[in-house]
Amino acid sequence: MNLEMILATKSGTPVIGQIATLMGWIMNGIYKALDCVGIQNLGLCIIIFSIIIYLLMTPLQIKQQKFSKLSAIMQPELQKIQDKYKGKNNDQDAMMKMQEETSAVYQKYGVSPTGSCVQLLIQMPVLWALWQVIQNIPAYVGSVKNIFTGVADKIVAVNGYTDLLQNFITENNMTRVRLVLENEKATANSVIDFLYALSPTQWDKLSEMSQFSGFSDAIEKTSAEITKLQTFGVLNIAEQPWNYIKAAMAGGAIILAVAALAIPILSWATQMLNIKLMPQAGSNDDKNNQMANSMKTMNTVMPLMSAVFCFTFPVGLGIYWISSAVVRSIQQYVINRYMDKMNIDDLVNENMKKMEKKREKAGLPPQKITNQAHQSVKNINKVTKGQSNTDAEARAKKVEEAYQKAAGAKTDSITAKANMVRDYNERNKKK
Repeated sequence: MNLEMILATKSGTPVIGQIATLMGWIMNGIYKALDCVGIQNLGLCIIIFSIIIYLLMTPLQIKQQKFSKLSAIMQPELQKIQDKYKGKNNDQDAMMKMQEETSAVYQKYGVSPTGSCVQLLIQMPVLWALWQVIQNIPAYVGSVKNIFTGVADKIVAVNGYTDLLQNFITENNMTRVRLVLENEKATANSVIDFLYALSPTQWDKLSEMSQFSGFSDAIEKTSAEITKLQTFGVLNIAEQPWNYIKAAMAGGAIILAVAALAIPILSWATQMLNIKLMPQAGSNDDKNNQMANSMKTMNTVMPLMSAVFCFTFPVGLGIYWISSAVVRSIQQYVINRYMDKMNIDDLVNENMKKMEKKREKAGLPPQKITNQAHQSVKNINKVTKGQSNTDAEARAKKVEEAYQKAAGAKTDSITAKANMVRDYNERNKKK
């Protein structure tokens, strides 16, 4: 996570910028809707915004979970193929046969090897855009931006204002803010970004600067107005939890310190809950076990890191992490129940229909071999009705045997399956 981020109005990054603009409309709509009922609270806006965005991403989450469910069943077959060609990396023919057999397994279940990657590629820019909007609300919510325009215009009119603000940022260790310069002067929009990032104590310091004494009353009025919007419960979303804790140690309000301490604790707890609800794929393979151990370590470290960051990040970002983790946990719980009730045969059948539609649009004939294998899978499902889906290896073995039988090969002949796929590919090339 980059601690020194440029808060320059709207993001200009391709794709992310466009998505952030769309999300900004949603955030602006939430703010206006709450304002209509007399509620002006940016903390509540962040929570509602997080809920809406993650709910809109539910279809992508379901698709990813479907792929994971089939991957767990395919894994023994794929591992068997890898073991067969182990140590033959320099044999081109062997590698081609391995690719053919691997492709046959994916065809059998009607999935693409890149299925999971596609879902992640779609989600990543969405999440980055979400972060951009949360980081810089004035860029996307006009009503919030208007609060700062008066003071920003007065600051820009002061000689040497850019150096004054740069020194202020350095002295107050505002690591997340960097002024954007145009003709060696900070732009008016970046001054607004700077003002939005100020904590209550930093607003007081700004009003006390002699260079801004001519409009200190305007600074204090703006501070009071934005503080009203940023107050969430007893905390200000622009303040850091650590500052509340230090103030309590120096004789400040204990209740504020307790509330501030709850932010990093809840951030850790909600993210751990989300990780616990995520399906974990098991494997006896040494390589996969190493990857699983690495993933387990990362799943332990990342929530702890978020808790540490929450101490020195604004409370608002902590609220976003907590609310998004809670939404993801509820979302994952519902998806888990949905996936537990889903029959593997129905899932494969659904994938097959989608695959055949794509082939039909491309003017290609139906995949007869894959369909025959799928029909045999249906027979296996009838035989094993009532058995647990957790016995992935036994189930995969039966599916593989049915697949080979449907293709006219011997049940123990993986080479026959490879030849079958090769012949099929050659026929397609001639069309």
